Amino acid sequence: MSLIDRYIARAIAIPLFGTLVLAAMLLVLDKMLRLFDFVINAGGPVSVVWRMLANLLPEYFALGIPIGLMLGILLAFRRLALSSELDALRGVGAGFERLLRVPYGYAALLLLLNLFIVGWLQPWTHYGYERLRFDLRSGALGASLKVGEFNTLSKRFTIRIDRSENAGTQLHGIFVQADNKGTGIVATAAHGRFLATDDPDTILLRLEEGRLIQQDPKFTTPRTLAFRSYDLPIKLPRVDSFRARAQDETEEMILPELITASYGGKVTGEANLAARSNLMFRMVEVVMMLLLPLLAVSLAVPPKRSSSSLGIFIGIVMVVAYHKVNQWAEDAGARGDYTPEIVMFVPFVLFAALILWMYLTLSRKPGGQPIGALERGGAKAWTFIKRLLPRPRRRVAASDAA
Repeated sequence: MSLIDRYIARAIAIPLFGTLVLAAMLLVLDKMLRLFDFVINAGGPVSVVWRMLANLLPEYFALGIPIGLMLGILLAFRRLALSSELDALRGVGAGFERLLRVPYGYAALLLLLNLFIVGWLQPWTHYGYERLRFDLRSGALGASLKVGEFNTLSKRFTIRIDRSENAGTQLHGIFVQADNKGTGIVATAAHGRFLATDDPDTILLRLEEGRLIQQDPKFTTPRTLAFRSYDLPIKLPRVDSFRARAQDETEEMILPELITASYGGKVTGEANLAARSNLMFRMVEVVMMLLLPLLAVSLAVPPKRSSSSLGIFIGIVMVVAYHKVNQWAEDAGARGDYTPEIVMFVPFVLFAALILWMYLTLSRKPGGQPIGALERGGAKAWTFIKRLLPRPRRRVAASDAA
């Protein structure tokens, strides 16, 4: 690797990985609050939030990697352009094709990484995320008892707790109502705790210092009992098993499975349309990364005597808008409104044509600036807006008035 390549590689590395980490953190923080709210309302352990976020990371990286690649190259070449180093490099014979070797090296490595994520890793983590949601709703992860509220652990068992200590191992102020085959029990206790048993479907609630009322059709009157310690077995409700992976879910299919479902001839109808749309969506999202170095360089070089950051804003908008268009095209193809291959590749071809025009304008046309027209239009629009704004009145001094 030559000195120029090493210099460009270092210039790209810091903004690339910094942007990637920042984008992933912002997406995780946005989702974290909603997951905390969902888990707490479902009565599950808070630790499951971190497991759910871990399963969401591949999805976030699949979007963050293209944005990080584009911004890393754009910021590096923008710094070279503003410091006139880009003009010096081109002056010694290093054209844009020569300078793009390193950016395309980054693009090739990140393309393979993104292909592994969307083709193999993300389907498994998506399935893991949905399984955690199912387990949380069904209570398979364990339910947390809400203090001061009536908690129903099964159809025949209700408990209320006034206070808990030591991470829930010590319970105080307990009210229990249980029904076992016609035998009803209502009990209050000053203290209590849950204990495990040999039967995984049964737990033991040990009550201390309380009173108990037992009702049964065989009893003429309810029986009462004061106790120091009383063990109450609790049958846990049966939890259904989660569905198999990729069952009517194309997002959970790894790439070979998706190709087979799309063109293997075994899947027909709406399922085939959904598989083909999802396959095309993954492909155009990955292949698009080969165009990002050209887009980044085209937006990185501002017009002469300008240090505007308009190119950064336009680059982010273009990548995110293209991603949203692909999502709409995937839904339209899955519904059968359009042929999946056509509706997915038409936006890709238009996006590629726009990027190639911008790059050729910069590299082939003398003085060509793809974003120059936008900057001039923005300057004219700002001048027009300032004319419409009311001008502040100039205060007249008393001595001038005299």
